[in-house]
Amino acid sequence: MTRAPAVSSALARRLAAALGPAHVIADPAELRVYACDGITHGRTTPALVALPGSTEEVVEVVNAAREAGVPLVPRGAGTGLSGGARPSPGSIVVSLARMRRILELDLENGWARVEPGVINLDVSRAVAAAGWYYAPDPSSQGVCSIGGNVAENSGGAHCLKYGFTTNHVLAARVVLSDGSVVDLGGPAADAPGYDLLAAMVGSEGLLGIATEATLRLLRKPEVTRTFFATFPSTDEAGAAVSGIIAAGILPAAIEMMDRLAIVAAKAATGLDWPDVGAALLMDADGCRAEVEHVAARAIEITRAAGALEIRVPRDEAERQLMWKGRKSAFAAVGRISPNYLVEDGVIPRSEIARVLREIERMAAEAGLRVANVFHAGDGNLHPLVLYDARNPGEEARAAALGGEILRLCIRSGGSITGEHGVGAEKAAYMAEQFAPEDLETMQRVRCAFDGAALMNPGKVFPTPRLCGERPGPYRPHPAEVAGLAERW
Repeated sequence: MTRAPAVSSALARRLAAALGPAHVIADPAELRVYACDGITHGRTTPALVALPGSTEEVVEVVNAAREAGVPLVPRGAGTGLSGGARPSPGSIVVSLARMRRILELDLENGWARVEPGVINLDVSRAVAAAGWYYAPDPSSQGVCSIGGNVAENSGGAHCLKYGFTTNHVLAARVVLSDGSVVDLGGPAADAPGYDLLAAMVGSEGLLGIATEATLRLLRKPEVTRTFFATFPSTDEAGAAVSGIIAAGILPAAIEMMDRLAIVAAKAATGLDWPDVGAALLMDADGCRAEVEHVAARAIEITRAAGALEIRVPRDEAERQLMWKGRKSAFAAVGRISPNYLVEDGVIPRSEIARVLREIERMAAEAGLRVANVFHAGDGNLHPLVLYDARNPGEEARAAALGGEILRLCIRSGGSITGEHGVGAEKAAYMAEQFAPEDLETMQRVRCAFDGAALMNPGKVFPTPRLCGERPGPYRPHPAEVAGLAERW
């Protein structure tokens, strides 16, 4: 674990005075809780943790850190899977966990204004009785927060039909690194001016700290039809996915799991799923007449692709149990492996079967196992690389295999991330997907929001160090002082 240098006692006292002593964490044992996010194999202890309770208190934290030259790392619920909330050396973690109020509901116009610490699923719960819901549904939606979803542009099983977080955020209030507060977007569609909100959603904490978000709400569909299908292998399951989409069917969700992921889900939930090579779980929703037709047609295509068995839930309780099996898959892998890495690559749907075969070959060469569970409808893979950190060298082999899987996604016409973000884990692969000119343009956008590079430094962009650079608060390199180099 990397230990960060301590910040000055004067800065700690200033934050304690602004937020209250109970809302500033400096005890070394308590700081260890914030050393990582959902990716636990990389840890850095922060210098301090601040827990502001309002936009005004976030401004106080930002101003104090800027004047002291200390970097800030925004943090939601800590469920991220790319190291995005991992502290930078010498940083203050700004946890938004106290800001959990739903500030305003406007069901007449279909939106909710919330603070960043509100749990994703709680938005839907707050409006369910009136027949509304919030569509983005990460598998961790029972514990992940809206602020983290905004930072990572989180998706979920139903993003195939309904889109990602960016399609459901109408406005955001943001604190920038100079302490200013800006409002981006608005509750009405098509706010005038440049779409700066689109830059903010998915910016992974590099542009500012969102302290409010206005979310688009949707009416609950009239009916939802679900089916679960099993296959001899991922080849037939992939063919079923391609056939369903090629037929012009747009499922609300269509998820795939391979044999190892099914074994893990069964161990965690007790589901009576059979021992098969692959499984699909599909939702169709909307108007009753359309949904009944679409679901029946999708089942026909699935049978023609070689399905072994198709199950239709008898009631809502059985349907929810099927989805519990899918959504518990990440955590369930802990039942069959002491450690695992979560990757998040994207490939064209037509490449699913070939890429899964290649992943299996690569895993065998590395002497490791990979469980695959993913959003098959949009080709968003989540290979889980299983390993045992107690065995010397095995963690390094797992990390190397994860990197090769990301490279395979790039070669297959895809991307290194679909919804988990780049964070610290995938920054090294950005230069393999983007040209130097692309990365420079992205850095210029970042600098327009945060010229001081105060927010979440060391994330997203590959940063090979110049001779003489050191971790901790940024100090200009001599080449910059001489006007020979420029920092982005």
